[in-house]
Amino acid sequence: MFISKLVGKVIGPKRQWWAYRARTRELPENYRATVDAIERYLMYFGRGDGAGWASMVEDLADLFEQAAANGTPIREIVGEDPVEFVEAFVQNYPEGRWITRERERFVKDIARAAGEDTGTAEGTV
Repeated sequence: MFISKLVGKVIGPKRQWWAYRARTRELPENYRATVDAIERYLMYFGRGDGAGWASMVEDLADLFEQAAANGTPIREIVGEDPVEFVEAFVQNYPEGRWITRERERFVKDIARAAGEDTGTAEGTV
């Protein structure tokens, strides 16, 4: 039973990743290039855990497949500030994001250092 759960945790997100990659390879060139750029950005600044990441990239593929099917221009999707777009997109997937956990930890550490009650036991974050 333990092995099957472990394999499911490893293989499940990996299968979703390869399915996502296959979907995005089918996009027209300009949409695929945009998705690749967003993906690269997310690898550095927005990546979450396996399940959160899989959900995020599946939604990204859905968005660009629909946009390509409708002929929606790239700028109409991402706007004039692509960073603003991707940051807003990532905000829909807060679970598992290391940066979210680190921000929360940072705020609690500062509050604790300032002598404020953070509602957590002493020495924990």
